[in-house]
Amino acid sequence: MNQTERIQKMEAAMDRVYKAVKNCQKALDQFASLEKDIDMLNEYYMDGEWRKDYEDDEKGKLPKTLKRGVLSQDALFDLLEESDQLRKILVALDEEEED
Repeated sequence: MNQTERIQKMEAAMDRVYKAVKNCQKALDQFASLEKDIDMLNEYYMDGEWRKDYEDDEKGKLPKTLKRGVLSQDALFDLLEESDQLRKILVALDEEEED
């Protein structure tokens, strides 16, 4: 590989990494801005309101046109678990930076 080819290769790699870093930063900022939403969903799921809404939906008490993805048996739980795992990863990365 000659010098020009090497520089072109490195430039392409830098462009890819730059784009990925910017996308990751944007996603992390977005995730951090949703902290209140995550906490609200956690409380909804844990305090019994979710169970009541779920049971009322099962009994047909809610409008059929109501969007109800939050009431599916696994979707909210899985989302909260994934959010928690992401939080743990971010905390661990932050702790590594401090060392």
